[in-house]
Amino acid sequence: MTKACDCRCGRLKREKPAQGNIRAVALAYTVEKLAGQARLGRIQTAHGVVETPAFMPCGTAGSVKAVPQDVLEELGAQIILGNTYHLYLRPGHELIRGLGGLHRFMSWERAILTDSGGFQVFSMSGLRKVSEEGVHFRSHLDGTSHLFTPERSIEVQIALGADVIMAFDECTEHPADRQRTRESMEMTLRWARRSKDYFEAHRNEVPWSGHAPSARQLLFGIVQGGVHADLRRESAQRTMDLDFPGYAIGGLSVGEPRQQRLEMIATVLEILPKDRPRYVMGVGYPDEIVRYASMGVDMMDCVLPTRAARHGLLFTSEGRMNIKSVRFARDQGPLDPQCGCKVCARYSRGYLRHLYVSGEPLAATLNSIHNLWHYLDTMRSVRHAI
Repeated sequence: MTKACDCRCGRLKREKPAQGNIRAVALAYTVEKLAGQARLGRIQTAHGVVETPAFMPCGTAGSVKAVPQDVLEELGAQIILGNTYHLYLRPGHELIRGLGGLHRFMSWERAILTDSGGFQVFSMSGLRKVSEEGVHFRSHLDGTSHLFTPERSIEVQIALGADVIMAFDECTEHPADRQRTRESMEMTLRWARRSKDYFEAHRNEVPWSGHAPSARQLLFGIVQGGVHADLRRESAQRTMDLDFPGYAIGGLSVGEPRQQRLEMIATVLEILPKDRPRYVMGVGYPDEIVRYASMGVDMMDCVLPTRAARHGLLFTSEGRMNIKSVRFARDQGPLDPQCGCKVCARYSRGYLRHLYVSGEPLAATLNSIHNLWHYLDTMRSVRHAI
């Protein structure tokens, strides 16, 4: 439970739960302002407030690649992602549970969301076999065999102890015909019920780090349906019937045209409840996330800022920049004169190009810091505009 702080800062502070109330809800979503369809909101989690619309950096293996946690805090990251599949394989969810959960393991005191592992399994087409039970797959690390069921995915995510966890789903490939898409959607709905049933029976096993003993994880449902608008609407309604505290739109950015992606997001947003967080998974470029926020999306994530940075692609107020280009070799100007990040304040384009073409590890760090700042500052600007 939360109430307004006694000061005028506008923040929320946690009230002490009633004696014996071990199931107090740790996440509450409130809409503070609307601008058209865009929503300015706040999600209260056990590890702090997430102001929305929010972009969430991807910390696949308990690390946002090349960027230390203290720098992420300086950049203003409110919530980051962990990857269930990768953490399950290495170092293992039981090891992380034994060390107090993912927050303590990676020394991150702000919010974390873990995915279900469904997308990673989807991407390993040559290493997995899908059945009603779940997904049999071989580890990309050592070839060992594993089985992810909805129950197993939730078990692993409970052990990791993220604030928000995801139901196990089947990410439908693109292109897929209508019959294949419906079969996949139906599978996801059955798996969503199994995910929730297991979660309700085991939710108190989360290894919270001690500062929020009354807190609960939140399990979000995932809407599938490919690029078929009627299937998307049906999936959204039937997922809502399961009554999750938040909803994600999955199965996008898998090869479909951008216009179709926009249409599917708009179709689902018309149906999803207005009083729950709405999350589009795995998107996108800076202009895309601004567009989705204007449509009423609250949460987005993508590996693009750091992945592009490691390949020398940087995002600026004037568009994309390939820092390895020879034209920057003697350029003493900042990467982006309009940017407020510490990379642009200190280093020249010429120096950043030198680091990249020389293969210096520092290049990945500085480029990633800049790109993450650009994404996070873009969302700050959107929130301010609302």
